Amino acid sequence: MQNMAVFEVIKYNGNPDVFAWKFPGEELSTWSQLIVNESQEAILFKGGQALDVFGPGRHTLETKNIPVLNKIINLPFGGRSPFAAEVWYVNKVFSLDIKWGTSSPIQLQDPKYNVFVPVRAFGQFGIKIERSKDFIVKLVGTLKYFDKASIQNYFRGLYLMKVKDAISSFIIEKGISVLEINAHLDELSEFLKEQISAVLGEYGITLVNFYVNDINVPEDDPAVVTLKDALAKKAEMDIVGYSYTQKRSFDTLEDAASNPSAGQSGLMGAGVGLAMGVGVGGAMGKALGGIAGQMNVGGTKICPNCGSEMDTNQRYCSKCGQDTQAVQNEQTEVICSFCGTANSGKSKFCSECGKPLFAECPKCGAKLPGNSKFCSACGAELKMQEGTQND
Repeated sequence: MQNMAVFEVIKYNGNPDVFAWKFPGEELSTWSQLIVNESQEAILFKGGQALDVFGPGRHTLETKNIPVLNKIINLPFGGRSPFAAEVWYVNKVFSLDIKWGTSSPIQLQDPKYNVFVPVRAFGQFGIKIERSKDFIVKLVGTLKYFDKASIQNYFRGLYLMKVKDAISSFIIEKGISVLEINAHLDELSEFLKEQISAVLGEYGITLVNFYVNDINVPEDDPAVVTLKDALAKKAEMDIVGYSYTQKRSFDTLEDAASNPSAGQSGLMGAGVGLAMGVGVGGAMGKALGGIAGQMNVGGTKICPNCGSEMDTNQRYCSKCGQDTQAVQNEQTEVICSFCGTANSGKSKFCSECGKPLFAECPKCGAKLPGNSKFCSACGAELKMQEGTQND
């Protein structure tokens, strides 16, 4: 059986972005030259056990330089003696551009609006291999090389779990919405660095930095669309200066004004809307006034004494002081509150029973039905008037 060739020179031939690279041959000798570049370390393995670590420079694999070889492989001192072993190169330069990201959205409950929102997060981090032995033994194992993609794959579960927990804890602690978290990326990045650094340290890796560059939500997600629409409406109301209840009243008035067939129900809705609109700012008040004008809520009438236009609900004319209600009562028939007989509007006593048709409150002067015991305007007690029939 032909013996395999013994490697005289061992050096790194891997990609510069690789963190750990295994020399392809295992047949070495005590005269082999091991070349280690700057920012590298080489580790000699035998049977899965690390024999020694070599720093930058040229090293001859002699038993006097590596006494442990004599104990493990039982090599004689002096002379050229072949032996089987593995050589791993570890790149110890800073690598600061390792990308990370959530491949699928993380479902989080927004603490401010109590809705579940899908969240994606992206960023990058930097590492440096600090302890080569721990890195090779605990992480690399039997692989031929270990690069950035390997780091991303091995630790994807770790940073996804930590990112989800960190974002959830952060928004709850700060009481902010997921939509507002991009204003706190620096704090969140530092918090995540502390969380992840301890785990990577177990594998001989120093986490130089960890950045969260962006946290976003899918724009087409129904929950996000609904939430953003609600926030846009709230912002509009805040700018104009009215509340949601007043906004609804305003909408009701607009609908009633644009629907003349609404009839009495439309006027009633308008009345409710106007009542709820009390205290609204100038812009809102003008809008309500315009709508009320379109609907002619209340209407107007003509004073029978001076001919001035006045509100239908107004009793006394503001120009001449005429009591329009008294005039109206004189012009319409009056029903006796005692016997129910219809009388002329000018009558003071019932033509059937002789009882007074009206009673006047001695306190406020309000005109009341003849059988009233208390004034409906001020609550004063009335004394029943005794009268005779008046033709």
